[in-house]
Amino acid sequence: MRQIILDTETTGLSVAEGDRVIELGCVELLNRQLTGNNLHFYFKVDRASHPDALRVHGITTEFLSDKPRFSELAQTFIDFVRDAEIIIHNAAFDVGFLDNELALIGKGTLLDYASKITDSLLLAREAFPGKRNSLDALCDRFSIDKSNRTLHGALLDSELLAQVYIHLTRGQNALLGDEQQDSGNDEGLQVQRADLSGLKLLVLPANAQELELHEAILKNIDKASDGKTVWRVAAESAGPA
Repeated sequence: MRQIILDTETTGLSVAEGDRVIELGCVELLNRQLTGNNLHFYFKVDRASHPDALRVHGITTEFLSDKPRFSELAQTFIDFVRDAEIIIHNAAFDVGFLDNELALIGKGTLLDYASKITDSLLLAREAFPGKRNSLDALCDRFSIDKSNRTLHGALLDSELLAQVYIHLTRGQNALLGDEQQDSGNDEGLQVQRADLSGLKLLVLPANAQELELHEAILKNIDKASDGKTVWRVAAESAGPA
């Protein structure tokens, strides 16, 4: 499974008012693993950044003066994202800007090339309802080092979001050690599985204190998820033990 984590920086907040993409960063995941095959461009545009935007990303008109235009690198970008799932934090913003850039040169829309677009902000809101779910907040929540992020940058933010996305979507994979199901992608790799059929597991029942602590945790999850705690739903579905 090939996924592209994507971020942009722009001259401002409004496509309708003529703001443009000035930086594009893409990070590739293959079977949930960072490959190091990234894409990073700056673009020259005929528009200065709004002062508020400039304070966020620090990309000046002078810095962009010798950079290529989006039209010169559009095909490289299209080829890079083609048939991949694209993951963006607050996707509507970046997709709106990229669709505008593609439309200006007659190249359709982003979904004409990507297999799917996933908004990681929506995933975060489902996982942490009522909490702050900005990229900074999620990095703090997952203990991801963002000490180099003094200014926003498309590639750096994509790299941070890739780590956030992996944490957000670990689910059952965390229990299985993110085992790759499709070994056909690793040529020559042979996996030998141990025979565990004779293994006898020692089951230690929880004591009263542990059960009390577990119940307290479940109550906190109940409160945060409006009573949608997975353990309770599963227990109700299973019926009496």
